[in-house]
Amino acid sequence: MIEPDLRDRILAEPERLLDDRDVMNALVSANERSLGENIVDLRGIAMQRLESRLDRLEDTHRSVIAAAYENLAGTNQVHRAVLQMLEPTNFEAFMAALSGEVAQTLRVDHVRLVLESLQEDSEGDPTLRRLGEVLTVVPRGFVANYLTKGRNGPGRSVVLRSVTGLAADFYGARAEGIQSEALMKLDLGPGRLPGMLVFASEDPNQFKSTHGTDLLAFFAGVFERTMRRWLG
Repeated sequence: MIEPDLRDRILAEPERLLDDRDVMNALVSANERSLGENIVDLRGIAMQRLESRLDRLEDTHRSVIAAAYENLAGTNQVHRAVLQMLEPTNFEAFMAALSGEVAQTLRVDHVRLVLESLQEDSEGDPTLRRLGEVLTVVPRGFVANYLTKGRNGPGRSVVLRSVTGLAADFYGARAEGIQSEALMKLDLGPGRLPGMLVFASEDPNQFKSTHGTDLLAFFAGVFERTMRRWLG
């Protein structure tokens, strides 16, 4: 027999038992054992199925919330980076911010702006040397070739991927540590050759082809419009 005090508490607050999943599972299991092996308790089976569906629903709910928080955090990062990028008042400060605080805000290990040029001796320009490795001048056609890994085709405007064999020549001494990259093709205006903004990471999972590209496309759109003003 149940102790009188415990029995009185159960009778006074039966809903507390109903809210406790472990207690209810124990009661259902005890009921099934009392029925014997030759009797099927359809109500117990239905309860188990409902419980499994509830568990899956809770897992999905947690995943949706986690994805929403992650997306919000990414949006806030990009917004901060855009404000930092718009603050400089001259081109050298703009490029310094890009490789400095903007890179830190976006948590990337390396940032590079790639501009195509028809001039073969552009690397000797003292302005380019002063800007360092953040700005790279390449021959015409390089951007499309790098984006498509040497294949013919228009390619996408934003590409996320693991580094390819082309990275060794592009990153130079940094190539060994870089594992993934985000490539954003830039439209610098009528009459100008295309450019490319590169975010590179030592984390192989930071930029994957399965990730969304909306935020990077927005950042690239702001960046290319800013570049048009500097080039003008």
